Amino acid sequence: MKILFHVQHLLGIGHDRRAALVARGLAAAGAAVTLARGGHPVPGVDYGPAAVIQLPPVRAADGSFKVLLDEHGAPIDDAWRERRRAAALDALESVAPDVLLVESFPFARRAFRFELIPLLQAARARGVRTAVSVRDILVTKPDPARLEEVVDTVTRFVDRVLVHGDPDLIPFGATFPAADRIADRIVYTGYVAAPPPALADGADGRGEVVVSVGGGAVGVPLLRAALGARPLSTARGGTWRLLAGPDVPDADFAALVAEAPPGVVVERARRDFPALLARCRLSVSQAGYNTVMDLLQAGCRSVVVPFATGGETEQATRARLLAGRGRLTVVDEATLSPATLAAGIDAALAAPEPAPLPMALDGAAQAARILTLNI
Repeated sequence: MKILFHVQHLLGIGHDRRAALVARGLAAAGAAVTLARGGHPVPGVDYGPAAVIQLPPVRAADGSFKVLLDEHGAPIDDAWRERRRAAALDALESVAPDVLLVESFPFARRAFRFELIPLLQAARARGVRTAVSVRDILVTKPDPARLEEVVDTVTRFVDRVLVHGDPDLIPFGATFPAADRIADRIVYTGYVAAPPPALADGADGRGEVVVSVGGGAVGVPLLRAALGARPLSTARGGTWRLLAGPDVPDADFAALVAEAPPGVVVERARRDFPALLARCRLSVSQAGYNTVMDLLQAGCRSVVVPFATGGETEQATRARLLAGRGRLTVVDEATLSPATLAAGIDAALAAPEPAPLPMALDGAAQAARILTLNI
């Protein structure tokens, strides 16, 4: 079976990381996978044996997602859109897949409907089966016209909606009010999480406070707050490890290194991040899907500062839900400061050891079973 997987990330690297896990799961099930990547290349993301077609890349200018920039840093225009649309359709032509899998759209990535509607139409015309890969929680968009547009697109063009979540934890309808109207297309896969790390002997992370920001495109304020929080926290005497993702600018990274006192390690993000979490005393991070999955796998005490710029609600919703289950401690991004972060850290360290949640974390394998056997 041949699967073409269209993936577009705009700011953070979470979409790409989750797509890579799904791609590896599909390959493990025997599918020949080709990714059509619409974002800029992300260092260190492992797509396994999947082939990669790089579409003309685009990224968001900032956390508002209102301005999209092309590979030269210029705002995209109609000529660029035509080039992207042609490249996506060429990928469908060259791969000739049995299944077209689209990440997020039409539940998100509406700015790319100029490309994805024609792609889905072309797949339908060829008799290609179609599916959407979408996370458990959507950014809240109460506009009734927008909901109608999504329902219409799914009804016309999509055979399966693979929701990477667990309805016992949060049903898709909690953040997509029209879920009951496409219930015949929705299948829950469980959560897409990386396999638990093999815990090789190592000192890094052991007993540390590990501060991470994913790709780091919007993570510098959290890293700076962590530097200021250390002397205010009861964890001041231990090692703190600050992980700056690949999107933290070099100048900001150099400044963090220069400002770090003894006992604070500042380095770029590491591929053994899950193993660091499994050995750490406490994790401090944002609350993106992939990071939270890593935290749940590791079972560590956790403080999260959900990204909420530009009306984003997804991370805050996830964090609030898990805080209610006693699984983590939340610090509001709007009030983030060294003092509030230190208070959150102290509260997490004083709380009981977090209990495991009964969650299915084999979403990549389950998605592969659905696409290769049941779609």
